[in-house]
Amino acid sequence: MTIPKQEIFWVLRAQSGDRAAFDEILKTVQQPLFRYVYRLTGEHALAEDILQEVFIIIYRKIRWLENPKLFRAWAYRIASRETFKRLKREKHWTEQVRDEKFLETIPVKSAEEIYAPELIKEIPKLISDVSPASRAVLILHYLDEMSLSETAEILDISLGTAKSRLAYGLTSLRQKIKKEK
Repeated sequence: MTIPKQEIFWVLRAQSGDRAAFDEILKTVQQPLFRYVYRLTGEHALAEDILQEVFIIIYRKIRWLENPKLFRAWAYRIASRETFKRLKREKHWTEQVRDEKFLETIPVKSAEEIYAPELIKEIPKLISDVSPASRAVLILHYLDEMSLSETAEILDISLGTAKSRLAYGLTSLRQKIKKEK
């Protein structure tokens, strides 16, 4: 993920108390963070509430960020934690697979299957049925086009766990798509 120099400059200025710079930095991450949180929750109002909490946390803690180049990953990590915390609190977390060893046993298929365009349109709905932990990895990796190492860093998990959650999420999606056929 390449960070624009202007974004680093805004972070440095925001850390020194410049409100205009803080507003600019939030403008750069607002849409991507909202899309990410919305894809995790599936609810527009809930995503807006969570994003508001995320921005408050960023405002309170931006001075603690040691490396301005890591701002975007740091913001995604905060958004992930707040979203999972809210989903857990609201009992939407029930389908989460908690056994990491089980996730690592699921094989990853190397051959890609071709699906009808109608099914492709249904993917956002189908992805909302995947556990939040796997959903976060799927969204960051495929929809936000981040590498698995970036995804793992944002979610503060190991690369192996990110791969396991991706495999579990893809297996779950494939099963749902086969039922839709």
